[in-house]
Amino acid sequence: MAVHLPINKQFHPPAVERPLEQRPSELQAAEVLKSRDGEKPRDGERGPALGANMRVGDLAKRTGKTVRALHLYEEHKLLSPAQRSNGGYRLYNRESELRVRWIDKLQQMGFSLTDIKQIVNDVDQSRSAPDAMTRVKGLFREKLEETREQLIRLTALEGELDASLSYLETCNTCETEELLSACNVCARHQCDHRTPDLVAGFRVH
Repeated sequence: MAVHLPINKQFHPPAVERPLEQRPSELQAAEVLKSRDGEKPRDGERGPALGANMRVGDLAKRTGKTVRALHLYEEHKLLSPAQRSNGGYRLYNRESELRVRWIDKLQQMGFSLTDIKQIVNDVDQSRSAPDAMTRVKGLFREKLEETREQLIRLTALEGELDASLSYLETCNTCETEELLSACNVCARHQCDHRTPDLVAGFRVH
C-alpha cells in the first residue's frame, strides 16, 4: 500500500561538509593558518615558506641565529616583528630575515649592537637619501681600510705560525729526558735558521 507524504513537507538531505582540499582556496588557507597558529614546527620542517609570516624560531633557523640573539636585536630596537598572530606570537617576514643578516654582517665588521643602533639613528636623521648614503659610503670605506690592514697583519701572523711549526718539527728528534732549559743552547737546528719569535719567547724571562 502506498504511503502519502504530507503535501507541504519536503525531504532535505543533511548537509555534508566538504573535505578541506575541496573548499575554496581562501577558506582552506584560513583553516590551515588557524590550525597551525601557536603550534611549534614539526621535526624536519623548515617553517613557513620564504616571504610568508614566520615565528621567531623559524627566523632563527633561516638566519643561523639564536632566539635569544633575535630578542636582543629587538631590545636594541634594531628588529621589529612584522605583526602579531591572534595568539600574540611575533610574526616576521622576508624583510625581517634581510634585517637580521644585515645586523650579522655589521657585527662581523666589528660593530657592537650599540654601534649599529647609533649608525641607524645617524642615517635616519640625515637630511636626504643622498646624504644618508654618503654617510654609509664613508663608513664602509673606513671599514674597508681597517679590513685591509687586518689582512696584512693576519698574513704576517700566518707566516710566523708556519715558520714556528717548521722549526718545532726538529724537536721531535730531541732526547725525551732533555730539560726545557737546554733549549737555549740547542744545536739541533741549523745555524742560519733563525728561531721564530713565537718560539724564542719561551726561552727568555
